[in-house]
Amino acid sequence: LWEPLEQRGLFTRTMLEELQSTGSRGEQARQLVIDLETRGKQAFPVFLSILRDTGQGDLADMLIGECQSAVVPPQLLDLKPVSLKPQRENSGLPFLSGVASHWISQQALQIRGCLIAMCPCQAYHLKRDPCGYCLILNNINFSRDTDLSTRDGSNIDCEKLERRFKALHFTVLTRWDLKAQEMVLELQKLAQRDHSTLDCCIVVILSHGCQTSHIQFPGGVYGTDGKPIPIEKIVNYFNGSNCPSLRGKPKLFFIQACGGEQRDRGFTVECDSPEDEAPGESLKSDATPFRAPSGNTDEPDAIASLPTPSDILVSYSTFPGFVSWREARTGSWYVETLDSVLEQYAHSEDLLTMLVRVNISFFSPGFFVVVMQEIVKDVIRCFNFLRKKFFFMC
Repeated sequence: LWEPLEQRGLFTRTMLEELQSTGSRGEQARQLVIDLETRGKQAFPVFLSILRDTGQGDLADMLIGECQSAVVPPQLLDLKPVSLKPQRENSGLPFLSGVASHWISQQALQIRGCLIAMCPCQAYHLKRDPCGYCLILNNINFSRDTDLSTRDGSNIDCEKLERRFKALHFTVLTRWDLKAQEMVLELQKLAQRDHSTLDCCIVVILSHGCQTSHIQFPGGVYGTDGKPIPIEKIVNYFNGSNCPSLRGKPKLFFIQACGGEQRDRGFTVECDSPEDEAPGESLKSDATPFRAPSGNTDEPDAIASLPTPSDILVSYSTFPGFVSWREARTGSWYVETLDSVLEQYAHSEDLLTMLVRVNISFFSPGFFVVVMQEIVKDVIRCFNFLRKKFFFMC
């Protein structure tokens, strides 16, 4: 079968060698089907033709039958008017009555099910339990000679994300206060694991951040020793070349770290604070040093020139060059909002739709706050190279 695949132009010799190195015959067959989805609209018909030419017509007929049985007619939704209560004041998320919320959730679940059944090539399939690993690197305490402050509140972020991703059927691995090289070793260790029986992989990094030179993914994160690791380097550990068992599978990265020291200023709004605490007093930035840094050591950003990676999404808590804010008592704005959105909508909405909800919440009045006589707010950013819709398994 391998030779006709190369002769008909479906795969190159190098690609076939990578396929043959993925493991058992069953795993090779599974990876072949996954990779076929990336080879164009005519790849599957050509593959069926190859099966018939090589005396495997029964297998071709079975695959055709499976595809036809996966398509189900759309169901008509019984749409009825529903009375909604007013939106909660200063909330970025809609507040619905119990009946309305349940009704909308049921309709969303039906739409999600129809999408996956009718268009199996349009959504990633998360069927295994656990569906993948989630590695959380949480740096709170930094060496004093690094000028990087203690990240108070990051433990709250970490606990929220541990609970959330465990509830979403991930095996959560948490590491605390790692130097840059120790972070690299943990990331490489995860990339070298066998993910062939899993459907997804998540990496969460909670640390101080900086700007770095890059090709595709901007920004970097600091180890506790003050040495930076480019986000691009982190992502590349998990690409198709370096982590074959995750080829064709979604790889999600959530980065809670500043991208620099620039602040985004909002509109003038009132901000409720405790009487015994000045507005913004407990608010801290993931770019705040013990003392002002001397000079600017950031390298200029490079222009993207490499091919776009596939099946990767990187969600940043802020734009590169901007500060990311963290509240010592409740954690970062980014993680708090992301956790809330996942809790409410992960059962019915795809990931990109939920990240839009996170953005909407960040642009609501409640996310403006006064810091040192300045009105500031977070600005989040997402780099999406997923090929399909991503739904968590709930």
